[in-house]
Amino acid sequence: MGAAPASAFPHAGVDRFTVRQRLRAVKNVYEVHVALPDDREGELVAYVEQKTFALKEDLRFWADEDKTVELFRVKARQRFDPRARYRVTDAQGVDIGELGKVFRRSLARSTWRIYSPEGDEIAWAAERSLFRSLLRRLIGLAGLIPLVGNLIELIPILYHFDFFRGDQLVGSLERRFGIRDRYLLDVSGDTERRLDRRLAIALAVAMDALQAR
Repeated sequence: MGAAPASAFPHAGVDRFTVRQRLRAVKNVYEVHVALPDDREGELVAYVEQKTFALKEDLRFWADEDKTVELFRVKARQRFDPRARYRVTDAQGVDIGELGKVFRRSLARSTWRIYSPEGDEIAWAAERSLFRSLLRRLIGLAGLIPLVGNLIELIPILYHFDFFRGDQLVGSLERRFGIRDRYLLDVSGDTERRLDRRLAIALAVAMDALQAR
């Protein structure tokens, strides 16, 4: 089975997106929109749900909130493995690529790699600030303390990633403060469009939904 062509994705030509977590009681839900010039939300790109009580992590990306058309999905190849790769496929199960967390580097600064369907590295993303990364980890440990954890969660921490192709900076994911997590994904530096926008969007959501921050 061949790779799923990026041209099949209706927003393959878009470079800037907003990613916003929505309030839900029992599951993670996200909305991805085209980012307008002033960073406001434009057309809906994907409605995302994280499958609950699944043995393997499972994210589904739909074209609409009614979930009538599935665009693609992200699913872990293994269970409960911090070094596991996440397979990204279209609705028919055709490979788009893979996402993989770099375990050792992520101990200090969260780092991910993006792979083609053939297993070649396309791009990689790393947390921009080592200081903020370590601060988040300290806050995470404090959050284990009853009462203190509830107050700690109110502290706003910038959560920015830079995307690279080799040594070339091609994009970023930057957190915007609000009641729930909201991010601006910008891959306009990928002028040759080697990075499938579905993979960029998948990683942007996965970095919030699939890892303890």
